[in-house]
Amino acid sequence: MNCRRIFEADFSQPKAKQSQQSGAGNAGGNLLVFRPMNFLESTWVGSWLNGLGRIAVLARDAIASCLTFKASRRDLLYQIYFIGIKSQAVVLVTGAFTGMVLTAQTYFQFHKVKMDTATLAVVGVSMCDELGPVLTALMVAGRVGAAIAAEIGTMRVTEQIDALRTLATHPIDYLVVPRLLASIIALPLLTMEAIVLGIISGYVIGTQLLGIDPTYLYYDMMQYMNDADVVFGLVKSFVYGGIVALIGCYKGLTCGMGAEGVGRATTEAVVYSSITILITNFFLTLFLQRIYVLMQ
Repeated sequence: MNCRRIFEADFSQPKAKQSQQSGAGNAGGNLLVFRPMNFLESTWVGSWLNGLGRIAVLARDAIASCLTFKASRRDLLYQIYFIGIKSQAVVLVTGAFTGMVLTAQTYFQFHKVKMDTATLAVVGVSMCDELGPVLTALMVAGRVGAAIAAEIGTMRVTEQIDALRTLATHPIDYLVVPRLLASIIALPLLTMEAIVLGIISGYVIGTQLLGIDPTYLYYDMMQYMNDADVVFGLVKSFVYGGIVALIGCYKGLTCGMGAEGVGRATTEAVVYSSITILITNFFLTLFLQRIYVLMQ
């Protein structure tokens, strides 16, 4: 960023004084100083672009390391356990109650136009396409993204990352890659659990509490749902897993010194991951839908 420079003449001195300085040995008569060309660096736009570029470089290095299989299997298995198994409780609760409340709200509206049996079809499509992947990613970002940023940030503050470099161990290989792979593997599985439990809980609420005929409820769901809905959800969860891991690792690796820096990095990891997931969801929806239309 700062490698590009421009010359800028300093005309603050009088001409007489400049001529005296030129006679003393300053050729040219004008004092030439270096100024950074990146005028956006001090603004939020420049800070945002700088951070985006650093995350892109981190993603490139992490992908290159993944292709060379430099990650430790032991670390990878532990991160899968930490991200996947230990996140099941919050994901399952979120999926179950999302399916319940979506079933109830859809039934209240569809009952006005005598479309009660189409309730579960709406729940199934919504859980597969949008709510399942997005809510699962947000829950994992709140739990895992904060933990990754805090752990790596603490290692940076206590100079453990510098110690890894002195031992000829690249921090990307040892810290980023296992978490990135584990998040990409675990998040689609968690998403499938949330989708299945959300549909089952909606079916139970619809048949037992709202009194919808179970046969037609199931038939309409199978009629209006297709394989593309499930594929869309899995593709989105795959992308969201990479987003959560990359932003958490980036915030940890670049956090400020001291307890305040670690706390700020943890907060920013959760906030930025959540915002990025919601923005990416919009563009992924349009892109996947366009791909689906072209394949028909």
